[in-house]
Amino acid sequence: MAFVLSLLMALVMVSYSPGGSLGCDLSQNHVLFGKKNLRLLGQMRRISPRFCLQDRKDFDFPQEMVEGGQLQEAQAISVLHEMLQQSFNLFHTERSSAAWDTTLLEQLRTGLHQQLDDLDACLGQVMGEEDSALGRTGPNLAVKRYFQGIHVYLQEKGYSDCAWETIRVEIMRSLSSSTSL
Repeated sequence: MAFVLSLLMALVMVSYSPGGSLGCDLSQNHVLFGKKNLRLLGQMRRISPRFCLQDRKDFDFPQEMVEGGQLQEAQAISVLHEMLQQSFNLFHTERSSAAWDTTLLEQLRTGLHQQLDDLDACLGQVMGEEDSALGRTGPNLAVKRYFQGIHVYLQEKGYSDCAWETIRVEIMRSLSSSTSL
């Protein structure tokens, strides 16, 4: 697990580096918050995923829809923004507050919020009025459906500790996958 986390962190560092694939000028803080958010998600682990094997689920992350080479710059930024917004919303619920260490959770929320602020500025740079419908296009809709499935899963599992652990690992994976944008 430590090797996988190290590999994911390396992917994030490459993706969020100044030479990353998004064309807008993201602040160095955006890079740092991206790395820190993944590290925080790793630290939030409360129980071993081995205890939750019966709760594992394939959430059908829309990898083919969010691969950076498949999207135009404005679409890629919009999809990344949607992923961060949905992650922020997920970890900003009353039920998530009961599941996690409040200090780590608040740090994660702050980091996600900062990344969203940076991407808002970036969206303004690359999106014209003709692009305002991007949030309703295939890739963004796929991300929204993906997160809807996560919310349904949590409800079905009664927001159990294992359900939250499964989601924590899944969000780490999806945010790491988004580094190809």
